[in-house]
Amino acid sequence: MSGTTTAAVRPRRRAPGAGANRWVVLVVLCVSLLLVALDATVLHVAVPAVTEDLKPGAIELLWIVDVYPLVCASLLILFGTLGDRVGRRRVLLLGYALFGVASAVAAFAPTAETLIAARALLGVGGAMIMPATLSILRQVFPDRRERALAIGVWSAVAAVGAAVGPLLGGFLLEHFWWGAVFLVNIPLMLVSLPVGRMLLPESRGDREGPWDVTGALMAAAGLFGVVFGVKRLGGGEAVASPLTVLPLLTGAALLLFFVRRQRRLPHPLVDLRMFRRPAFSTSVGCIVLAMLALVGLELIAAQYLQLVLGLSPLQTGLRLLPLTLAAMAAGLAGARMLRRFGPRRMVCFGFCLTAAAVLTLTGMGGTDDPTLLLAGFVLLGFGLETTLFGAYESMLSEAPADQAGGAAAIGETSYQLGAGIGIALLGSVMNAAYAPGARSVPGVPRPASDAAGHSLGEAYEVAGRLGGPAGAALRRAARDSFVHGLHVTLLVSAGLLLLGAVMALRLPWLMQCGDEPAAGEPTGGEPAAGESAGGEPALPSPREAEAAAGKPRVTA
Repeated sequence: MSGTTTAAVRPRRRAPGAGANRWVVLVVLCVSLLLVALDATVLHVAVPAVTEDLKPGAIELLWIVDVYPLVCASLLILFGTLGDRVGRRRVLLLGYALFGVASAVAAFAPTAETLIAARALLGVGGAMIMPATLSILRQVFPDRRERALAIGVWSAVAAVGAAVGPLLGGFLLEHFWWGAVFLVNIPLMLVSLPVGRMLLPESRGDREGPWDVTGALMAAAGLFGVVFGVKRLGGGEAVASPLTVLPLLTGAALLLFFVRRQRRLPHPLVDLRMFRRPAFSTSVGCIVLAMLALVGLELIAAQYLQLVLGLSPLQTGLRLLPLTLAAMAAGLAGARMLRRFGPRRMVCFGFCLTAAAVLTLTGMGGTDDPTLLLAGFVLLGFGLETTLFGAYESMLSEAPADQAGGAAAIGETSYQLGAGIGIALLGSVMNAAYAPGARSVPGVPRPASDAAGHSLGEAYEVAGRLGGPAGAALRRAARDSFVHGLHVTLLVSAGLLLLGAVMALRLPWLMQCGDEPAAGEPTGGEPAAGESAGGEPALPSPREAEAAAGKPRVTA
């Protein structure tokens, strides 16, 4: 991830990174990022409890899970550019406050609609927090070696946050009600607000031109329309239904207008010319595919562990813990792997390893197999984080130096967007494969069969009400249909991952550690200025380090 970001810091503040508190700042930023990533999946193991308590419909249940990453992804560019204008720390602290308030509303939501609204507010808070974390991290670590370590930790936290969610959610559900998965955010935010105000430096970007808030809202509305239409299709609604066609067409039109608007503006919100670079556009696609597989499969896996194998929420979280540990290990080792193997080989390897993990998990059936699950989740965690790290690095490397901030916003948007689409897409595939078997059980009345076809949890409820042989047959058929749907979903996911491996062949073969060379500087063969003979970045001279402290040049 190579780029140069210039931050305009208020003169009264000491140069960021010059003090001894920069590692404390890293902890604060990682806690912020962890909460944002964690909330994307902390509700997964609580879905059965939420379903039993609030009785949401199939579409409402999808929105409860999916609205958070969708809103967050839609608003990342808006709040990222707002932070450049009014101050990144200010937007970050406001995001903390909103995140805490929304968590309290979600914890005590009396209806599914209230919970959806609260999760949407959590997405707004997350969108305010995420863009500021990487910008501030770049600012407080002027030393390149320390910065590389800090970004490795930051990347690992970003990748494992989603995997930590089921474990934390399972622990809380074991001892409290489902709303407790949101209450855990409040004390952390109460600590982060004063600590962040004291320790985090304020900074603003120096981008010229007006802030295109109209374009940001247009993109968000377009994205909402498209995903809403996809959700309805995945829920079994008719393709010709006005509530399906109109959102799809409106969303697609708004996104088209957004692209045309950005191309015409002298100072666009997003410089779309970056996508003309094959490595940049390829990296963005790889990030979306990787996150699509991670979050979508994790949601389905959590339901499988609880509803098919009968594990408790805490046991479910513990079964998913190896995925977390493997992803953390890959994140911490990512910088060294990228320097040694290069983006192309690293991302291809990550996708292939993840596809192998997914195919391994097709061995899951109606009975528990701890060894199979352990192997599959370890491969899945290591492969996905390897892919994400390499793709994210390559994307920022291909961005022009003066557009590194926009590239980072696109990467974070892709990260969250992939998570949201993954839940919608793989959930739709799962429902399409599951419903026919659950709705064709002999001896079950038609209304009961239709209800059982919505989800495995509803099928179990219907079977309990029916009782007798018909109830037992429905329960058995629904469980078998869910396992069949799981296998179909895994095969679809494996195909997407292999497609990602093919896409990654367009990435650069070697990692370029230095900034883009100016005219007359070496472009290959011999080391460029600022690099050692081995391709490693040379340490800055005292004068360079002093200049970096006042106006940091950050290579991520």
